Amino acid sequence: MKNSRRDALRKLTMVPALAVAPGLFAASSSKRVAPVSMKQRVQYSANAYSFNDEFKSGKMDLFDMMEFAADIGLHAVDLTSYYFSSYPNLPDTAEIFALKKRALELGLNISWTGVRNNFVTADVAAREKDRQMIKDWLAVSSQIGSSILRMFTGRNIPEGYTKDQVKEWLVEEYKLCAQYGAKVGVIAALQNHNEFLFTADEVIDVLKQVDSEWFGLILDISGLRTTDDPYAEAEKLAPYADYWFIKEHVYHNQVQKTTDMAKMASMIKKQGFQGYVSFESLSDGDPKEIVKNMLMDFKREFENE
Repeated sequence: MKNSRRDALRKLTMVPALAVAPGLFAASSSKRVAPVSMKQRVQYSANAYSFNDEFKSGKMDLFDMMEFAADIGLHAVDLTSYYFSSYPNLPDTAEIFALKKRALELGLNISWTGVRNNFVTADVAAREKDRQMIKDWLAVSSQIGSSILRMFTGRNIPEGYTKDQVKEWLVEEYKLCAQYGAKVGVIAALQNHNEFLFTADEVIDVLKQVDSEWFGLILDISGLRTTDDPYAEAEKLAPYADYWFIKEHVYHNQVQKTTDMAKMASMIKKQGFQGYVSFESLSDGDPKEIVKNMLMDFKREFENE
């Protein structure tokens, strides 16, 4: 048929990507709205940092983490770069494919990879080095099957500069990272990590300035610490979230309180979010038990909402 989907897709492949993209995809500055007819589908992951002590001591590795995730019924894992056995060097193909194969055997996705970067330093060479690291890990993410790479901002405002000046560097770096991501099919995503962007409005401003479908937001409820009501701040960011990141604590004007899973479940359900909700433990105690209990608490609230 002349107007078949196959014909339409064939025509699209003949159109330059830059000409097609604005009409086909919503940029990160646009709010994400699920189609009304689509049934909400949320899947669950866990972040590797939960097992930081176990990784450092050699008690666990990423393969052990994946087996734990499968055992408690998670759908995916977040594998941070500094827990790969080759770190600080890039993993070779054998390591990437071994992890990818094991995930397949366990019925898991590798939902993200993550790096530790600093884009708010006045050292141009240091920013360029971190940008190259992100470019490299976007390629690793693509190989391992991850659709999103977590980035930070970096801490503090360098002496002699204003926050607005530093934000200009940050936006330009993110634009370049988004361009790299577009080439390998991986979203370069900011995690609001209580480092440089402290409020929902600041994060939204950066999302709008970068304005790329390949730049996204990993919404970290624990990173919103300078407000009386972190849930209200998270609700502002909710329409922009590509990925939700839940920890066992939130902060009300820097005062630590237990995360209200009922509020989190209600917010995510209300938004009609489609995608991953990931859990991370930062507390003392057995991280396996803490992550398992967070998963159970959230699922109970979400399914009963």
